[in-house]
Amino acid sequence: MRNFLILLAVTVALTSCAESETKLINKAARIHAAALTVDSHTDTPLGLHRPGFNFGERNDPIESRSKIDLPRMKEGGMDGIWFAVFIGQGPRTPEGNEKARQRALEITEDIYETVDKYSDDLEVATKAADLERIAKKGKHAIYLGMENGYPIGNDIDLLNTYYEKGIRYVTLVHSINNDICDSSTDSTEQGGLSLFGSEVVARMNDLGIMVDLSHASDNSFYDVIEQSRAPVIASHSCARALCDNPRNLSDDMLLKLKENGGVIQMCILSAYVKTPQPNPQRDSAKQAVRKKHGNYYELDEAGKERFRVDWYAVDRDFPEELATVKDAVDHIDHIVEVIGIDHVGIGTDFDGGGGLKDCFDVSQMGNITLELVRRGYSAKEIKKIWGGNLTRVFKAVEAAAI
Repeated sequence: MRNFLILLAVTVALTSCAESETKLINKAARIHAAALTVDSHTDTPLGLHRPGFNFGERNDPIESRSKIDLPRMKEGGMDGIWFAVFIGQGPRTPEGNEKARQRALEITEDIYETVDKYSDDLEVATKAADLERIAKKGKHAIYLGMENGYPIGNDIDLLNTYYEKGIRYVTLVHSINNDICDSSTDSTEQGGLSLFGSEVVARMNDLGIMVDLSHASDNSFYDVIEQSRAPVIASHSCARALCDNPRNLSDDMLLKLKENGGVIQMCILSAYVKTPQPNPQRDSAKQAVRKKHGNYYELDEAGKERFRVDWYAVDRDFPEELATVKDAVDHIDHIVEVIGIDHVGIGTDFDGGGGLKDCFDVSQMGNITLELVRRGYSAKEIKKIWGGNLTRVFKAVEAAAI
């Protein structure tokens, strides 16, 4: 009898735990469905015309190496996604600037063509209020951002052109310095924001384009915070206190961001979430690919394809140990502790390296909401994280335009 009672107690406890878990999952699903969810940074446009990829079909994330398509967007419950018009840094010459300008316009057209092709489900958004308006129609909002100000070259008026094309944020710099400012992963050249960069920030404020400081050096960050008359964003960055990567923001930078009224969009690229364990074989193999092929962004299309084949082979032979959703939400916890719930959002960097062990593609975005619910975040707080905070900043930037 005693053994029977013990077994009964264990069974009841397990049943109770299972019921509690089911309730938690259902609660998270309801909150996720009710929130206006937006991802502030993806590099999906780079692969829209890649052979074998169809945006309208469900692609396997391993085989296709893609993290976003229309069916998986629906599965992940995403109301809006920012597509980056990304241009890798090339020569800072008239010829290089012109090539970057042309490529930026080509990628922009690719985005519009894709939205037009799937217009029953997608719509280009250009205003903060468009997220809710488009969601009410049962469609997904596609916003356009520009990653790397390189296509601006030295022509400030090109910002007007890009605004007219629907660009609503510009990541000032990427992994290499440009004429606007220094990068967080390059040497000190201009000491932060250049004189031309100051003009760029002012023009962006005038037009209503959000200034994005992800990838910018610390000095560049502080210069922009001092000069911008509108709130700024970091579209895909994490907390440096938890992962000491120059792409992440220190606590002091977070505090300055709060003073500015801006928002940091927590990135889920694993190396920004959790410092990778040493993997010398992988590192050496990656370096060998770079040495063999040269700068990826300066290659022609055939050269880029050869580079990708070798690069992907390294990923296959020496797979990266990915961080988890719990690791990522630790960053949200830290940011909230330092600067409050009103200054954090989510920018995955999907298709640009983003992806966690248990949020590997857009179909699994609900796992982030589930972890937030587990940690006691309220529905109101989760809605702020998933889109409310970014929308607030976007509206403030629109209001500051002249």
